[in-house]
Amino acid sequence: MDVSVVVREGRAEDAGALAEALERNREHMRPYEPHRAEGYYTAAAQAERLADGGRRWLAVDGERIVGAAILSGIVLGPFRSASLGYWVDGEHTGRGLAGALVDEVLRAARDTLGLHRIEASVLPYNHASLRVLARAGFERIGFAPRYLHIDGEWRDHQLFQRILHDEAPPLA
Repeated sequence: MDVSVVVREGRAEDAGALAEALERNREHMRPYEPHRAEGYYTAAAQAERLADGGRRWLAVDGERIVGAAILSGIVLGPFRSASLGYWVDGEHTGRGLAGALVDEVLRAARDTLGLHRIEASVLPYNHASLRVLARAGFERIGFAPRYLHIDGEWRDHQLFQRILHDEAPPLA
């Protein structure tokens, strides 16, 4: 990973820089993302997303956001699970940044949120993301035909999980 890049949790004041990063990487991420309304690429939309209850981590190089990861669908109780998503700026791929983001999310998921497992879904042709998950210790648990609407079509995905610990959840 670039030594100038810092991975940290997202904050409300990151909305403008996050919108800029998403706009800058629109074409780079097109094969891996759903089609988005124009409003998605605004600071206002990103401020809403930063406040929506998902946990976000950002890779920041100076004032510029060059990657992000999110834990969404966080469920506590006996399930203690969440879904992982992440992306890296097209100019920063191949430098270990996605792995650093995923490692930080896994650490926080286990140590701060007390989650038991993290799941991730990946397009079968996204070889870089498949390598990131393998290095982070994710195991393939299935295949989901027509799982998500990505780049204008329902796309198949490989499903993965990472078990973080086997401690019992807190009693309710």
